[in-house]
Amino acid sequence: MAHLRLLAPLAGWCSSLEEAPDPVFAGRMLGDGVLIDPTSATVLAPCDGEIILLPATRHAVTVRAAGGIEVLIHVGIDTVGLGGEGFEQHTSPRAHVRAGEPLISFDMDVVAQRAKSLLTPVILTAGRGFGILRRCEDGPLRAGDFLMELAVGESDPRCVSDSTAGGVVRRMHVPFEHGIHARPAALLVNSIKRLAAEVQVSANGHQADARSTVALMSLGVSCGDEIVIEARGPDAHAAVEALAGVVGAGGSVAAAGAAGAPGGGASHRDAAASSAGGASRPDAAASCPGDASPPDSAMARLDGARVMHGVIASRGLAIGRAFRFGRPEVSVVEAGAGVPFEGTALENARAIVAAALRQRLETASSTGREIVSAHLELLEDPQLLASSNAWIAKGKSAGWSWRAALRVSVDALRDLNDSRMRERIDDLLDLETQVLLALQGAVPASTDIPRDAILIARDLLPSQLVSLDATRVGAICMAAGGSTSHAAILAAAMGIPALVALGPDVLEIENGTTLLVDANAGLLQVDPVEAVLREAQGRLAARRRQLAEAAAAAGAQCRTADGTRIEVFANVGSLAEAQAAVRNGAEGCGLLRTEFLFLERTEPPGESEQAARYQEIATAFTGHPVVIRTLDIGGDKPIPYLPLPHEDNPALGLRGVRTSLRNPDLLRVQLRAILGVRPFGQCRILLPMVTDAAEVRAVRRMVEEERAAMANASEVAIRVGAMIETPAAAMMAGSLARAADFLSLGTNDLTQYALAMDRGHAELAQRLDALHPAVLRLIAETTMAARTHSRTVAVCGGLASDPLAVPVLIGLGVEELSVVPSALGELKALIGTLDLRECRELARNALEQESAGAVRALLARRRESNAEVMR
Repeated sequence: MAHLRLLAPLAGWCSSLEEAPDPVFAGRMLGDGVLIDPTSATVLAPCDGEIILLPATRHAVTVRAAGGIEVLIHVGIDTVGLGGEGFEQHTSPRAHVRAGEPLISFDMDVVAQRAKSLLTPVILTAGRGFGILRRCEDGPLRAGDFLMELAVGESDPRCVSDSTAGGVVRRMHVPFEHGIHARPAALLVNSIKRLAAEVQVSANGHQADARSTVALMSLGVSCGDEIVIEARGPDAHAAVEALAGVVGAGGSVAAAGAAGAPGGGASHRDAAASSAGGASRPDAAASCPGDASPPDSAMARLDGARVMHGVIASRGLAIGRAFRFGRPEVSVVEAGAGVPFEGTALENARAIVAAALRQRLETASSTGREIVSAHLELLEDPQLLASSNAWIAKGKSAGWSWRAALRVSVDALRDLNDSRMRERIDDLLDLETQVLLALQGAVPASTDIPRDAILIARDLLPSQLVSLDATRVGAICMAAGGSTSHAAILAAAMGIPALVALGPDVLEIENGTTLLVDANAGLLQVDPVEAVLREAQGRLAARRRQLAEAAAAAGAQCRTADGTRIEVFANVGSLAEAQAAVRNGAEGCGLLRTEFLFLERTEPPGESEQAARYQEIATAFTGHPVVIRTLDIGGDKPIPYLPLPHEDNPALGLRGVRTSLRNPDLLRVQLRAILGVRPFGQCRILLPMVTDAAEVRAVRRMVEEERAAMANASEVAIRVGAMIETPAAAMMAGSLARAADFLSLGTNDLTQYALAMDRGHAELAQRLDALHPAVLRLIAETTMAARTHSRTVAVCGGLASDPLAVPVLIGLGVEELSVVPSALGELKALIGTLDLRECRELARNALEQESAGAVRALLARRRESNAEVMR
């Protein structure tokens, strides 16, 4: 029996494969091996052999050694999605290499920022038998150190062909977003491990053994490509069905596990599709990520133009020319030129950035000002400064030290295991870039953007958006990002249509290409034909007229066509937004987010500071109601002066009113500040993340205690409301309505908890739809319970600003909508055309649909029908 010795391909920390943050690697679906947390950035050959796999994305490489053993080094987790960015190859497929030769290298900063993890699996993927005789201890490794020793044995007997058995053949299209790369290949191999059959997969004129992960990856299969599965042997039929189940399920780990048993049939998704009318036919084209329903594939064609599907971040319609707009990449040297020089350089760079930020404050929008202010606070953060100076004292350069200090904070936020923390991470990386550019004397001036430009970018830093001249930007299209990112929020605040999560294909669009961005439908058309452009220009002109008419009528009290009163309030987070809301016709404030007073500072705001800010906003609304949400902190919004315990899942931990009740002194200060606003009773108190009536009663007791202790206490009781943000709260709405004076639906959180989808998860963003029938039924449950106790129900989440959803919400019994200030005029005009009976009928039909897509189709048909009547 032959032995094979493998060497460490990277320096770093070696650990068990089970620690990989991915079930495919941790579950050894690709094969056995180890995990390396790298400290070096060049992958070396672990042994002599031949390069049998080096994909175009350069994120992985496989070496076949003597005896047929195949060693896969997969740099990081989910790095295939980087599309090769940050990677460089030093060899090529079919090349023969010696142990220790460089194979690929990577930019650790780029990969660390953009990928799920830098942890690098080293996997033995061969179909032949082998055993690991020994492996290195967990701990530090140098590149070239001993990694493991193998005993190479005979072939797996389950791979032997039964030449007497008949063959089974099936054709399918591949739905995997990045084709057959490491994860789907592993799932395919794993699905037939226990089956006695010889199985081949053919595609693009090549054939691969279905038991070899590397062979499957080598086929070069892309999303939408056709593959042919052919099996022979006693379990041939079961093997084909198992593979087809994995493909049909889109590569879910659960499906792969279920399909792996002998006789395993098609997945639940296949079964559902079959019952729906044969959508899982063997010759039917697969739906790749980004297609419209479900919207998973990035590319299609419509009216002769290429069409990309994205996630709506800011609604609108725009026609313009592509203008590629990238994030700056800044390199730094590690060695410094002495403590005095580097310390002074860092101070000067910080001063330059601070001056630039203060200048931006004068022209930024209200939302932009909050982000710029946050960056100014971070720039003076004592922990960042102390950490930077400590590295400088050890001989490092100012740039290297600043980057190292910020990356510690970035890693800490990333460890929270909450994808919404990308917003805070982007702020830190943004500030890092600004200071590094200043160190190099290259603080960017305003970019000369052509008028009506459609900005094309992978993603954008908040500082880049704040510095844009919004009058020159027609729309923003990003390959990555989510609908709740700072870039998305800023785009909406600036009134710029924006699509995110369009996928890497959008980055291939050439500058100057004519684009049509329909951010109402989530579509980007590339080079649309003249007839399509004329139609879109007509829509734009009609839209401008409609907005002008809506603005003119925005100050009137809002009623439906049959006279039903619907209050239209605004969501605000600053005095400037409150003033804008009043100008746009707001009848009050349905949600004042108070976090702007508490975040990005080292100590909480005092009672007098809070009271002054609340009074300014209440005065701006001239006696109209102002609903102040108490501090919604925890989860994705940590604050340094409020230590909270580590939580594996912060979204399900100490959030909202839970955090406030855990810190009653902080809550009482805020309650006293709200009670101090005059006239007394104009302000109402809204409690976030309520799940039971006891929480409402506990806060109400505090309110009454603080009111009784005030000099000249008013006899008027202040109204206290509860937010409905979880399915539990919706189901307990009757109990909450007895304890609270009003209810307010936060549809963003309600949707993510009802559908078990993180609202910051880029891959799920397109499926996270508040018009899902399950969410609508929770809203209906809430309004029914509130009506029983004569309580009003408002919607202050994103769904209230969606014109398509407004008739359904009114039909379900919602009496108040609180929306972004820019949407006030349009929604009030829309409500004026509605009939309550028709809205109720529409709501009943929506509740009977089976998916969010079906609800949207129903509402779109209703809108088109009404538009036809109006014409």
